[in-house]
Amino acid sequence: MEFHGLILLCVTAPLLRWLWRNYQYVLAFYFAIQEINRDHHLLPNKSLGFQLYNALASNSFTLLNALYWLAGDHSLTPNYSCRTRSKSVVVLAGTSPVFSAEMGTILELYKIPQLTYGPFDSMLNDKKQFPSLYQMATSDSSLVHAMISLLLHFGWTWVGLLVSDDVKGEKFNQAIRAEMVKSGICLAFTFKLPETRTMYEKTETYFLYTLSISSANVYILYSNIRSVFTNEHLGVHYLTLGKVWLMTAKWDIVVDETQHMLHSFHGGFSFSPHKGKISGLNTFLKTVSPSHYPEDFYFSGLWFHLFNCLPAGSGCGNIGVCPPNISLEFSAGHIDMLTVSDSSYLVYNAVYAVAHALHRVFLEKVEMGFPEDTAQPLILPWQLHPLLRTTQFTNNAGDHVSLHKATPHQAHYDIHNIVNFPVGLREMVNIGKFSSGSGRDQGLVIREDMIEWPVAFKETPTSVCSQSCGPGFRKMPEEGLVVCCYTCVSCAEDEISNQTDAEQCIQCPEHEYPNTERTHCLPKLVTFLAFEDSLGMALACTALALTLLTVMVLGIFVKHQDTPIVKANNHTLSYMLLISLLLCFLCSFLFIGHPNTATCLLRQITFALVFTLAVSAVLAKTITVVLAFKAMKPGRTMRRLLVSGAPNAVIPICFLIQLTLCGIWLATSPPFVDTDAHSEHGHIILLCNEGSITAFYCVLGSLGSLALGTFTVAFLARNLPDTFNEAKFLTFSMLVFCSVWVTFLPVYHSTKGKVMVAVEVFSILASGMGLLGCIFVPKCYIILIKPEKNSLKSLKKKVGPKRV
Repeated sequence: MEFHGLILLCVTAPLLRWLWRNYQYVLAFYFAIQEINRDHHLLPNKSLGFQLYNALASNSFTLLNALYWLAGDHSLTPNYSCRTRSKSVVVLAGTSPVFSAEMGTILELYKIPQLTYGPFDSMLNDKKQFPSLYQMATSDSSLVHAMISLLLHFGWTWVGLLVSDDVKGEKFNQAIRAEMVKSGICLAFTFKLPETRTMYEKTETYFLYTLSISSANVYILYSNIRSVFTNEHLGVHYLTLGKVWLMTAKWDIVVDETQHMLHSFHGGFSFSPHKGKISGLNTFLKTVSPSHYPEDFYFSGLWFHLFNCLPAGSGCGNIGVCPPNISLEFSAGHIDMLTVSDSSYLVYNAVYAVAHALHRVFLEKVEMGFPEDTAQPLILPWQLHPLLRTTQFTNNAGDHVSLHKATPHQAHYDIHNIVNFPVGLREMVNIGKFSSGSGRDQGLVIREDMIEWPVAFKETPTSVCSQSCGPGFRKMPEEGLVVCCYTCVSCAEDEISNQTDAEQCIQCPEHEYPNTERTHCLPKLVTFLAFEDSLGMALACTALALTLLTVMVLGIFVKHQDTPIVKANNHTLSYMLLISLLLCFLCSFLFIGHPNTATCLLRQITFALVFTLAVSAVLAKTITVVLAFKAMKPGRTMRRLLVSGAPNAVIPICFLIQLTLCGIWLATSPPFVDTDAHSEHGHIILLCNEGSITAFYCVLGSLGSLALGTFTVAFLARNLPDTFNEAKFLTFSMLVFCSVWVTFLPVYHSTKGKVMVAVEVFSILASGMGLLGCIFVPKCYIILIKPEKNSLKSLKKKVGPKRV
């Protein structure tokens, strides 16, 4: 018994040309009907009938054939049908959501169920507006995650976006923008593509020109491809050979038939919901011919379009007869009729969904005891709605099919690589898959070795606004641009970055320092002013040499202590000065070598005390010289002071003052061992921290005041007769001493680490050498080189003339 249950409305012809690839929907429809009618368990003793209508892809004529079907003829009389037999109870329609919505408005008047095999559209899922419409496609909400995962996998962070200018396109636009922000991906541009355009519209040329020159190498397409290249001439002129397209399988239909665009989409990626292989369908497509369906005019038209001939017995005049072995397997490469499209797969499922619903209707009638009704089945369309809403089954491919969209499901996408060959052939190569419900990286599987890239790329292309910042650099956003556009700046001196595209550099710990490339931290070497260093060794040798020289001078003075030149300059003060200078040179060794608590406590204190002793000895010698010349007349007070040795009292007084200051320093905040990790790159310098800076400068201030006072007294006494005194030598020696320490202060504050220690050691040696050289070298010269001048007779001869 034949039951006319279905009508298939299929878009195969636009206004200007046929879309023959869409005829595969009809073939999938035939195959499903054939399977069901041969099945003894599904709709037993019944044959499922159908009607086939073509819907023109035109705003003016889309619903024309649908209205003809409802009216039963071409009169299109409102609310009238001249059909003598019952109409089909279910409509299968697609692929445009706009067409399905328009059909839904009309079919809702009759409560006729409509099953759509086009892309899922949330607008059609509104049961208040379309209660009789059922979408076979599942929600594509996970498509955004699948595309983002692919972008992240290849590191594409600078992409262009093309979406349809409708509600569906706007939802996709908002969803993918939100995910891009989370993933650090930026949009180079966004175009909204209207379904219709004016021929040679200026924005069309600008749009295509932007596609060809954009710095982004990856474009995401979520729209009908016909909206991208409305005009074929412009499409040929602006071929985008160096771009990678990401699109959904629904939009590869027009690629099949628009040969001038093949090179533009070569190497792109197509996302389609995973579908199993329908057993027997491929064989059916290879063996079916118009002779099996002679009443189908469109099948004969497709056959003639593909092979320029018709099967034997068609009776079409002068048209040639095809060879007996011709089949769709040998169709033109740009019209692939053997690769099952998503919509064909959904048509197959829709037919079975209706068959299962009808099967349950007949079972219910039998259970209710109406065999006469089952013999002459009369089913009203509205009776199928409760059954369609709950229909669930497993199809021939092993996939679960359900029209109840509230059922949670895990989305699976197959990712195909679009490969075009020079002769116009095209292949969709499965190179990976994506599964939702898991982490993005875990849900994506890609076989990169199978990918064919666009001809402009010899390796995996990059699509970034700015090149990656390597280790040792960080990203610095450019003002006014998106976060993907940045400049690379080197990390600071004490920072590193050990990863690509670091947002911030990482500061090395205090005990580590960056390597030259600033990619990782290295442990700093502990250093100090050591005897092994060239600088330390030079200072130590100088100190040792000056120490030996001082000992030699002291030995010379002791040996010649009875000579007039030694006696005339107060040999006791000379011995004290030489011993203090000896200690000064020796104390410099406290500054060289590994610092420890003892050396840190002793170095500055010893330096201050011995130099106080030396300078106070010079002051005592200067006062002695002044008093000696002021006391030349007998009976004067100056003479009594000179004879009593009062000038020598200056030494213990100054020494006690300095000792008191040092004691306070040690009691309040003594020096201690410290480290300096910043002065010298890659090194931690061990040094002595003075503890109290105030106490340190008080000690230096006391020593400086003493030196300044000594210099003043010596300067005032510089013009005294120089036969018996050393006023000029004392003046010059204190000038050298003060010059060294005045220079020391700014240099000391401008240096860091062990260089600062070396500056202080150098100042100690230079000032001590100034005192030693200026005061004692002239005397040693007379003693050793000119001994004839070192006699009382010689001195008297020099004094005599000056008294006349």
